[in-house]
Order: sequence, then C-alpha cells, then structure tokens
Amino acid sequence: AGSRCENNGPSVRQVQVGFGKLPQFMVEIKNNCPMCPVTEIHVRCANLSQNLVDPRMLKVLRFDDCVVNGGLPLAPMQKLSFNYTHQKFQLMPKTWNFQCE
Repeated sequence: AGSRCENNGPSVRQVQVGFGKLPQFMVEIKNNCPMCPVTEIHVRCANLSQNLVDPRMLKVLRFDDCVVNGGLPLAPMQKLSFNYTHQKFQLMPKTWNFQCE
C-alpha cells in the first residue's frame, strides 16, 4: 500500500538554536510523502529523558524508542517541530506506517 511513498519516508532534522550553558536544539520531523499520511512514527532516541520533551510531540516508550505525535498521523508533507535543551540526542526514524488509500 505504501509503495507510492517508499522513497519518501519521514525525516528528522535537528538544528542547534541555543548556545547558552545548556544548548538548545530544534527538531523537525516531516512526512516527506506528497500523497499519504504517515502514522506510528517511531524514532531512535537513545536515552532521551521524557522531561526534556512534551510527550504529545515525542513520547519516550523505552530506551532508544520514542513515538512521534502520539502515533497519530502526520498529513502529506506535514512538519512537526519542538525544541529541547540538553546535550544533543541522535534522533533517527526507525519505523512508520503509511496510510495510503
């Protein structure tokens, strides 16, 4: 079903936006498929602490497994962004489901 999107998986971009004693990072998670919503985006998140991030944006499930947007869909080409302050965590898409008709 997701073949129209297979090369357009969700992406995670991170940019350092604060350079104080505690650096701040802006994270942008994007559905790169122009045709289908994507749900259940899980990202690798190492030992990210939940108190750094609003759980509605990124919920820590267990070590190195966080779910984006509560598992709810991101529309085609939709972006979700949030900031956190701390050291930088490597965040990479792990699994997701495209909801193609």
